Amino acid sequence: MAGSPRVPPWTRVPRQDGRRFVVTGANSGIGLATARALAEAGAHVVLAVRSRDKGEAAAATIQGDVEVRALDVADLSSVRAFADGTGAVDVLVNNAGILGVPFGLSVDGIELHLATNHVGHFALTNLLLPRLTDRVVVVSSQSHRSGVLELDDLDWSRRGYSAYAAYAQSKLANMLFLAELQRRLTATGSTLRVTGAHPGSTATAITANTGNGFKTWIGSWGHGLVGMRPWQGALPTLYAATMDVPGNTYLGPHRFREMSGWPVSVGRSRSASDPDLARACWEESESLSGVRFPL
Repeated sequence: MAGSPRVPPWTRVPRQDGRRFVVTGANSGIGLATARALAEAGAHVVLAVRSRDKGEAAAATIQGDVEVRALDVADLSSVRAFADGTGAVDVLVNNAGILGVPFGLSVDGIELHLATNHVGHFALTNLLLPRLTDRVVVVSSQSHRSGVLELDDLDWSRRGYSAYAAYAQSKLANMLFLAELQRRLTATGSTLRVTGAHPGSTATAITANTGNGFKTWIGSWGHGLVGMRPWQGALPTLYAATMDVPGNTYLGPHRFREMSGWPVSVGRSRSASDPDLARACWEESESLSGVRFPL
């Protein structure tokens, strides 16, 4: 596209032999593309998925060293069970997500977007931190820019519910988590890194459960028409997971409005850069999850 900066293509993941990755939501879309590329680069990849059957079907399409383990990030008991059964991990990729679903609460009483996209990953990360050796990758979205974090109404009991506003709120929470976790790690002297990424516009099935046939069709048709293929949409995540970038780096596609292209460091909203909001979000996430920073 005219006016886009010249950015060299990046498609080759460095060799990852001897390294262990956990990728949540790895049975389809960006997660599957991420897991496939890592396994092909020699990594051992844990596909952390809600449906074991779908996970096994996805694993059968991957050439490399993979295993399938059950994880429902919207269920904190499932998160704890997964963490309890997990040994040393080099990189945790917090990828699983939902978008545009009707109002609902998780088994723990948390609004579904927030439970799936943020709180479950917040708990999983903190539970695994003592066993992590390299980094955490947080997969967010350009939608974080329109997110408004209403810490006193996270369950939408006082606001009129909007599925897309709920999604944007959860993606803003991802960004605040990225920054605050890195701040805390640095303050303890830890060498662990936290990086973030978003896939731009990528053709996946994330809008498959909106509960509205027209919205589901529009989301699928629109992304299918203009979106990148999952292998390219996964590149910012893969770059964030395997390349030597500083903590708190946030990556996305380089072209117009970060919709497509090759991985580059990108900006974030003013709210996503607010340290006071990040600390408040962290405290509320600890309260919701019952999990605290372990270091």
